Amino acid sequence: MDGPNPAYIQACHVKIPCSQHVLIMGILNVTPDSFSDGGSFMDPQRALSQFDRMVSEGADLIDIGAESTRPGSKGIDEREELRRLTPVLEVIGKRATVPISVDTRKAGVAERVLDLGAVIINDVSALTYDPNVGPVVARRKAGLVLMHMRGTPQTMQQFCEYENVVKEVGSYLGDRVKHAERVGIAREQMIVDPGIGFAKHPQHNLALLHGLRAFQQLGRPVVVGVSNKSFIGTVTDAPVHKRTMGTAAAVTAAVLGGAQMVRVHDVRLMRDVVRMSEAIVRA
Repeated sequence: MDGPNPAYIQACHVKIPCSQHVLIMGILNVTPDSFSDGGSFMDPQRALSQFDRMVSEGADLIDIGAESTRPGSKGIDEREELRRLTPVLEVIGKRATVPISVDTRKAGVAERVLDLGAVIINDVSALTYDPNVGPVVARRKAGLVLMHMRGTPQTMQQFCEYENVVKEVGSYLGDRVKHAERVGIAREQMIVDPGIGFAKHPQHNLALLHGLRAFQQLGRPVVVGVSNKSFIGTVTDAPVHKRTMGTAAAVTAAVLGGAQMVRVHDVRLMRDVVRMSEAIVRA
């Protein structure tokens, strides 16, 4: 049985409706080494131009990341993460016309970016890397993405053994939702992410997309990030910059499976994919 369909996400002072249509989260990486667009938007003015472009193309919110979490990547310290994020958010934060999410696992970074205009913390560790992220989110009443991952980005591909990946990921996310509630975060603030590509082999990613509707039982919006990921390359034998059609197929599957948000690099193209998929669901 499907769970309740959440109507909104509470993110600081913003209520983000999530039952009217599937939300498009544009990806803006301010990193030198991300797998798809590393190094492209380190300059604040280039980041601002890309931000504005994605908004004009239909992004409902933008997720900014300064630490690569691709498989095998090494982490950076809080100082370096803030060195990359601060000038970008100082330019974007005050003039943003859509909600800003920041992809971070660190409490000090979370506190600072919320001061600079972000309203959502996207924690790929689901509050396991830095236990102080939860209290920051609770106190600031920020939105929170809880994602499934095992280990760290550097080690996660060593932990890809599952008997039933959909059931195990769902159970983990349910536990993290309960943990977040225990530290004072309201359910309305939470979004869940099955972590496509994080501690999963290609067959696990495909199984998660196939069984995505099961995550509606958690009662929170489900965000899915498939854009240009390696499992698409495995299936299509395409390099990173030629995975647009494979990404479109995976985004379609996510929408048909009940995702309420998709995280993408190419907003212009994926907006049409999302809207068409949505129309089929609602026919």
